Amino acid sequence: MSAANYGLAWSEDFELGCDQVDSQHKRLFELVGDLIKACTEGYDTDVLNETITFLVNYTVLHFQDEESFMQTYNYPGFIAHKQLYEDFKVTVGELVSKYNESGSTSELSDNVNTVVVRWLINHIQREDKKIGVHVREVLKEAMQLS
Repeated sequence: MSAANYGLAWSEDFELGCDQVDSQHKRLFELVGDLIKACTEGYDTDVLNETITFLVNYTVLHFQDEESFMQTYNYPGFIAHKQLYEDFKVTVGELVSKYNESGSTSELSDNVNTVVVRWLINHIQREDKKIGVHVREVLKEAMQLS
């Protein structure tokens, strides 16, 4: 089953116009879909642990790359955007703690599906799109000056 079967499907509407960030977002969609699938279908503990660990590590890497991208283009909303990441890390940490305490439960699956999926979709559509707009404006201005 694809991630779309679990309420998560990539579309061009999520693209920012930065290949690196867009490809990482696509990968995050896949990873979250894999986690939802693993929770829903009752995969064994090793598979869940690997999926969760990879998702958390990849998310941290993505946040670092996106922060670097924002700094490169002097994104004015950098500090507020970075705080959103920090808040999300706390949320994910709480989900991981619940998993470590109780294992894969329907509650965990529901939380991943509602909290993580909503956050990812809303964050890209509302916050990351602003970065894309800013970068396009900076590049347009640079082209006009040259």
